[in-house]
Amino acid sequence: MDQTVLIVLLIFSISFLLTMLALKDIILKDFGSTRAKLIWHFIAIVPLIGWLVYLVFGFKKGRRKPI
Repeated sequence: MDQTVLIVLLIFSISFLLTMLALKDIILKDFGSTRAKLIWHFIAIVPLIGWLVYLVFGFKKGRRKPI
C-alpha cells in the first residue's frame, strides 16, 4: 500500500476510537436532560472533530451516574 493511504487509515482509526470513547462517556453520564445528552451524542459523531469538541466543551459538563 501507498504510505499516504496508511497514514489516512491511521488517522481515521484513531478518530474512530476516540469517537467511541466519547460516546461511551456520554452514555455513562447524566447531563440533566435527555435533550442535552442527545445534543452531545450528535456532536460526538461528527467525523474527525466531534470527539474533540466534546472533549473540550462537554467532558466536564455531565456527572457520572452512580452504579
